[in-house]
Amino acid sequence: MNTVERGRFGEGIALEFLKKKGYTAITQNFRTRFGEIDLIVKDNEFLVFAEVKMRKDASFAHAREYVGYQKQRKIRASANLWLMSHQTHLQPRFDVIEVYKQNEAAEPEVIHIENAF
Repeated sequence: MNTVERGRFGEGIALEFLKKKGYTAITQNFRTRFGEIDLIVKDNEFLVFAEVKMRKDASFAHAREYVGYQKQRKIRASANLWLMSHQTHLQPRFDVIEVYKQNEAAEPEVIHIENAF
């Protein structure tokens, strides 16, 4: 599985996790000139812009540590473009979802960090 396929696989796991928590999917892989937002979902009164990071494990660093300041800026800029073209009364929120999966046979571990930045 290449990096893009692995990323999409992790996003699918994250989306299913969120749906089980009662979230509603709005869109996936929203692309702009600034970058991409992996998932946009609705959580009650929140419109959640979620960054998904998939890793084998956290032995080197937690996946959330790969969402640094520059990545956060790109996500915010992309979210602003989405909001300009979609009317909503929902409060924006930025989450990070870590997906850890050792191998194909292993069950994934999902850590959802609400209001991450």
